[in-house]
Amino acid sequence: MEKVLALYEKYKLLFFSGVITTLKISIVATIIGLLIGLLMGTIRTIPPKKGFKGILQRLINVIISAYIALFRGTPMMVQASLLFYGFPLFLGMDVDKLLTAYIIVSINTGAYMSEVVRGGILSIDKGQWEAARSSGLSHAQTMLYVIGPQTMRNILPATGNEFVINVKDTSVLNVIGVGELFFAAKTVAGQSYDYFSTYFIILVIYLLLTTVITEILRQIEKRLEGPVSFELKMGNQQQV
Repeated sequence: MEKVLALYEKYKLLFFSGVITTLKISIVATIIGLLIGLLMGTIRTIPPKKGFKGILQRLINVIISAYIALFRGTPMMVQASLLFYGFPLFLGMDVDKLLTAYIIVSINTGAYMSEVVRGGILSIDKGQWEAARSSGLSHAQTMLYVIGPQTMRNILPATGNEFVINVKDTSVLNVIGVGELFFAAKTVAGQSYDYFSTYFIILVIYLLLTTVITEILRQIEKRLEGPVSFELKMGNQQQV
């Protein structure tokens, strides 16, 4: 254990830098991915149209389905390598590795979140849709004011879970040289030749990160759920 602590003390700044990069990519990618998921999921729940609008709608849905299938069905490591190493051959210019990381993790998150959002929207009782439409609200207004807030609450656990997954999955970005936590560990291991201590340290760091994040998200969910019981006071009467 002393050997592990000594190694951590020597390279703690490098580990810290890796943690910061990991969290930045995970936070930004989760937010962008959620926005992509909200857009895609909402589009896929629009009622079928007729005529030219119907043809356009079906085409958009096919494109979205292909996007989801592609990024859910292929490894993120391969996607990152293709974008970082392959695209410069076609563009004739280098691609920034950190920008590549943000793009790849974001569009992967978007592919998963689009299905989560679609499921969240479909889970809302149809009676609420009918009540909103009978009140004169358009589909967009119904989504914004009635269905959207409930969907956001329903998908919060899945969104938090996706964030935790992103914290761990950023480790594959070491393949393109992004200085996240796993890349920092590879650097330390290469310099110290102490592979066990190095990877034991980042195992503990990953565990601490995911545990703390999960607990924070659980507390947020509890606050959104509201109190377990409610009081309704009417004159001298009290109901719990």
